[in-house]
Amino acid sequence: MSPSITRALITVSDKTGIVGLGKFLQDRGVEILSTGGTAATLTSAGIVVREVSDHTGYPEIMDGRVKTLHPTIAGGVLAVRNSKSHQAAMKDHAIAPIDLVVVNLYPFKETVARGGTFAECIENIDIGGPTLIRAAAKNHGDVAVVVDPRDYTRLMEEMEAMAGGVPGASDAFFEHLAAKAFARVAAYDGAIAAWFAAREDGLSSNFLATGTRHLSLRYGENPHQDAALYATDDTTPGVVSARKIQGKELSYNNIADADAALGLAAELGSDIPAIAIIKHANPCGAALGDTLAQAYGKALRCDPVSAFGGIVAANMPLDGAVAEQIVKIFTEVVIAPDADADAVKIFAGKKNLRVLLTGAMAAADHPGLVFRSIAGGILAQSRDSRIVGPDDLNVVTKRAPSDDEMRDLLFAWSVAKHVKSNAIVVARNAATTAIGAGQMSRLDSARIAARKSADAAESAGESKPLTQGSVAASDAFFPFADGLDSIAEAGATAVIQPGGSVRDEEVIAAADSADLAMVFTGMRHFRH
Repeated sequence: MSPSITRALITVSDKTGIVGLGKFLQDRGVEILSTGGTAATLTSAGIVVREVSDHTGYPEIMDGRVKTLHPTIAGGVLAVRNSKSHQAAMKDHAIAPIDLVVVNLYPFKETVARGGTFAECIENIDIGGPTLIRAAAKNHGDVAVVVDPRDYTRLMEEMEAMAGGVPGASDAFFEHLAAKAFARVAAYDGAIAAWFAAREDGLSSNFLATGTRHLSLRYGENPHQDAALYATDDTTPGVVSARKIQGKELSYNNIADADAALGLAAELGSDIPAIAIIKHANPCGAALGDTLAQAYGKALRCDPVSAFGGIVAANMPLDGAVAEQIVKIFTEVVIAPDADADAVKIFAGKKNLRVLLTGAMAAADHPGLVFRSIAGGILAQSRDSRIVGPDDLNVVTKRAPSDDEMRDLLFAWSVAKHVKSNAIVVARNAATTAIGAGQMSRLDSARIAARKSADAAESAGESKPLTQGSVAASDAFFPFADGLDSIAEAGATAVIQPGGSVRDEEVIAAADSADLAMVFTGMRHFRH
């Protein structure tokens, strides 16, 4: 059974709610030990505080680096109350029990985030705080440890229950606090280790990643799988930081697809309105336009069947005109930096539609790591963030691309980076006209793209496939000329691909024979 709380040690960087907690403790006769700025905050609010140095009989030294690292403090926290030997040691060394530890840590992550100097970051590595937290969490059968101001209210409720004589009222809560405390210290140490690792070249010799549960999800990809969304220290604008202004709760697949859609929208730039439509992590349409509404119409035309129940992302704030188009078909999620009042009003008419506003767009080339768990390990790699420009391309055919073809080639290449391999993306006038994705054969992807283009044209009442007069992008080289031949037969006039096949000369010859312009990037974009 958890003991009553008679003495508390409070030392916090985040002082949210600390005065209210201090007054509550004082009103119930709890002695409060504190240090530095926390002691000053409590004292200025009329709360009686005993300085840690008075309690230990030892002064703070080394500019405050050493203040709570003392046997009187450690013993008071770690002593097991029903152990005779521990009680004897406490009596012999005049150690008073500490029943409550309220600590949150030096703002290391915040110092890094604001661009603090190396010396500032080092100085904001907390030593005494993690030690106190771990000690109290280890001894949670006798000591309550609180690391999150959001737990103060529950703590006070539990103390009231204990005072009311409810047996064991706080046992489960103390254990919950301990679990949260160990997780907080692990995340804190992980952030420090990751910061040091980032100062080295390449990937660290140790895998370090921590996160705090942001959302509990009903299930994962399938109903029999458990799932949750965890927030990390990555401050890149996205799904985690987004504000959901309406709609049902997000599912695992919603979150994964929304992240993919936002990534493609960011890839298409920030100067020209862009729309990306995603279904099952693959683009089924993407386009640039003079307005978001125009871009959406062009993107939807690529594959309106697959767009049903999809995810829509925009690279700039949504307006009423594009909102009116989006709500005409069933859409799971819309994600964008913001939305005006007209758009919000229109979306409100579809109460189940989830609308996420991120506040900003991430740069397409922002750094970071990508992880995938495998049996017995974790695969890690840097993000595929390299961007190709006209000067990076090598024209390998007799005919060079026209200016319009070059514009569309670069657009198609940007989209191809976000399509599951093997990927074939066909585009015209800065809009996808067909996408072939996720096939074991590149030829099959090319054939699927051609077939879907014909289907889309038929659905729109057009006599020619949408691919007529388009350009095509392949995320990796063509191992044989047959894939290129299929693209040419569908009406493409230019191709962008990495090159590097042992049969490049055969593929180039096939392009010349079909009067195709072809450029090599020297870079592939496999996405599994």
